[in-house]
Amino acid sequence: MFWERLVLTFGMIKFEHSVFALPFALTGALLAWRMQGFPREGALEKLIWIVVAMVTARSAAMAFNRLLDAEIDAANPRTKGREIPAGKLSKRFTWGFLFAMSFAFVFASAALSQLCFYLALPALMILFFYSFTKRFTHYSHLVLGFALGIAPAAAWIAVTGSLDPRILWLTAAVTFWTAGFDIIYACQDVDFDRSAGLYSLPKRFGVSGALLISRGLHVLMLSCLVLLVLGFGLGNLAWSAIVAIATLLIYEHRLVKPNDLSKVNAAFFTVNGYVSVLFFAFLAADVWWSVNL
Repeated sequence: MFWERLVLTFGMIKFEHSVFALPFALTGALLAWRMQGFPREGALEKLIWIVVAMVTARSAAMAFNRLLDAEIDAANPRTKGREIPAGKLSKRFTWGFLFAMSFAFVFASAALSQLCFYLALPALMILFFYSFTKRFTHYSHLVLGFALGIAPAAAWIAVTGSLDPRILWLTAAVTFWTAGFDIIYACQDVDFDRSAGLYSLPKRFGVSGALLISRGLHVLMLSCLVLLVLGFGLGNLAWSAIVAIATLLIYEHRLVKPNDLSKVNAAFFTVNGYVSVLFFAFLAADVWWSVNL
């Protein structure tokens, strides 16, 4: 019974979507090791703790979001089948999962460094704060973006023990990227948001206006990646990563039209999964190439 509920919980929080932000967190760690010189000892252990911290933080944040939005989800035709409003999973079990993931995140942060431990609770507060924002601001998408965007900076801090302003270009890139695709996803609920008194950019500017804003945010993302590559003096493979991402984002925006949202899931889930994985793969190859020249 416990394992069945745990599987339901992982399904509810879309555990597999950790792929969205995890590669960018790993990129932050990779760039930090590139700057410091790759250590011969302890790197694998630190990498494991970074992954654990990233996954548990996201899991705690998603569980909190599902708990806070349970009544909203129950009223929304698109989301009423989710595990909590459908009665498949109890709030009590979900709260237990939330506390377990939060504890695991704090533990992983402490294993990384004392500074990471001190920053663990503020990081959780940022992640949990996002879930409230749709109740009072149209710009919740940017808050979600920042919640994911702190991941590469956090990984940098975990490796170096300090913050280099150059890594903030990657934080900004992830912020704009996430906000852009979250706006696309939110277009599905524009009518419900209006009836329920919730806030979103599609409600504020209409679907057509929101999609234009999404495109603008993705242009800003690409601009930040250019500044990241320039700031760290990365090579041709890093530039190729930006070209690949630009191509994917163009394809993503071609999938979704104001009068046709039938391909939102393909745009949201599939394309953005490729964006993060390909970016890390290209950056890792670029760093490997430069180190082994």
